[in-house]
Amino acid sequence: MIRNVLGSIVALLGAAAAVLSPFRDWYDGRLGRYYGVDDLFTGITAAHPGVLGSILLPFLFAAVLAVVGVVLRFRPLVALAGVLVLGFTVLWMVRQGQAAGSLTVAGDGSGLQLGVAGAAGGGVLLLLGAALMSGRGRDRGLADRPDRREQPYAAPGSADPDTWPPTREPGPSVQTSPWPEPEVDPYVGPAPGRPSGPPSGPRTGPASGAPRDPDTEPTATYPVQDRPDDPDRPDRPSPSGT
Repeated sequence: MIRNVLGSIVALLGAAAAVLSPFRDWYDGRLGRYYGVDDLFTGITAAHPGVLGSILLPFLFAAVLAVVGVVLRFRPLVALAGVLVLGFTVLWMVRQGQAAGSLTVAGDGSGLQLGVAGAAGGGVLLLLGAALMSGRGRDRGLADRPDRREQPYAAPGSADPDTWPPTREPGPSVQTSPWPEPEVDPYVGPAPGRPSGPPSGPRTGPASGAPRDPDTEPTATYPVQDRPDDPDRPDRPSPSGT
């Protein structure tokens, strides 16, 4: 974020310097807007073109590119603006050197002046601003990170063939033994070796004051009646009384 802000400020300063440079003296007291765009390709002449036909036009176009690049945080667009400004400045210096025979820097204003320095400095600031900007962080992060929607989960390796990718939890076929899994015995009766019948002996009640527990209280034994055909059994009286 800080890099984007700092780079944007530097780039905007460079664009402003490039646009203001044609309104200053470039060479031998002549303003930069008095040099036509055609003079940069055919040769320097003494004609004074209009504002939109002067060297100001490519500088305005470069400034628009720089502003759009700063707003969109698109570094290549800002760098392109800096290349345009420096390219037209160098091209003018070549044509002016051919027309004057040489380029000089004099203190009396007869050579290169501040307008050229402003144009060259503006191009350098534009390139520096593009270098300082970090660009669009979100798009760059998405470009570096693969799209999860397009790439499914990787197949499990041979070490864990029965795991499900999202949670890595064991799947339904983790049993690797060929034998069936052991089952729990459903029998819940008394343990082996413990008597299962009712206890014998007289019935004893619980201690006084203690609650009765029907599950643990011993069962009382009752006398067994004789069978009807038992010879030792005494005769029972008949219903008629005889």
